[in-house]
Amino acid sequence: MEKEPNEWGPKAWAHLSAVRAQSPLIQCITNYVSMDLVANTLLSAGASPAMLHTIEEIPDFTPHVRALYVNVGTLSANWLPSMKAAAQLASQLGKPWVLDPVAAGASGFRLNACLELVQLKPTVIRGNASEIIALSRASVGPTKGVDSSHESMDAMEAARCLAEASGAIVAVSGAVDIVTDGRRVVGAHNGVPMMQKITATGCSVTALIAAFVAVDPLHAFEATASALSVYGIAGEMGMSMAKGPASLRMHMIDCLHGLDQAALLSRTNITALS
Repeated sequence: MEKEPNEWGPKAWAHLSAVRAQSPLIQCITNYVSMDLVANTLLSAGASPAMLHTIEEIPDFTPHVRALYVNVGTLSANWLPSMKAAAQLASQLGKPWVLDPVAAGASGFRLNACLELVQLKPTVIRGNASEIIALSRASVGPTKGVDSSHESMDAMEAARCLAEASGAIVAVSGAVDIVTDGRRVVGAHNGVPMMQKITATGCSVTALIAAFVAVDPLHAFEATASALSVYGIAGEMGMSMAKGPASLRMHMIDCLHGLDQAALLSRTNITALS
């Protein structure tokens, strides 16, 4: 049964507290643009990022991580084998892994790479509406760069279908962040529009999802919604001090680091959508 909205605050606090207490090691195979903000987001939340992508190291290193994060943003033929090898190993070892299918519909190579990764059973897939629609339809279509040209609510049915087909939790970022397991659907209503003016915020919240799922792998649906809300709350609090995107980026990292129970309980805004 779906949790009542007033139970989400304590759940989000429990996830953040667990990340801070356990400092889970998260392997991040992510794009060049996002590496800095991804690593700093994980560190500020209390996790331990490892930006390791060389295929020769994966057999030795990946078995020791708590979760894997794969992001195809600056995809190349050289990196894809590493992504697939790490994802396959994580799945074999029962470790959660999270996929960010950046600009999935931008090219045939990119879409096919994402489809191959989906076959390796990610625990969570997080993208914007355009990415989730493209991946769900498994067809190449025009995209508007790597931002979203669809509202996340428009992608709800595509997300449901993708969740059912893949077995993954599917999250769609937007004005309202949607999370579904194919049956349940919730919306995380936290965040501010200015976050879209900072590159790699989407990449970073996917990494945060990986950290939250790492400490609660049996409840990936709840962990995903919690991570989206927590990141949005950090953005809201940072915005109160920011003068623009650059200062918001700094304050958002600080606010995630300093986020306390009272603020989280009062600000968490997650509601059932079905």
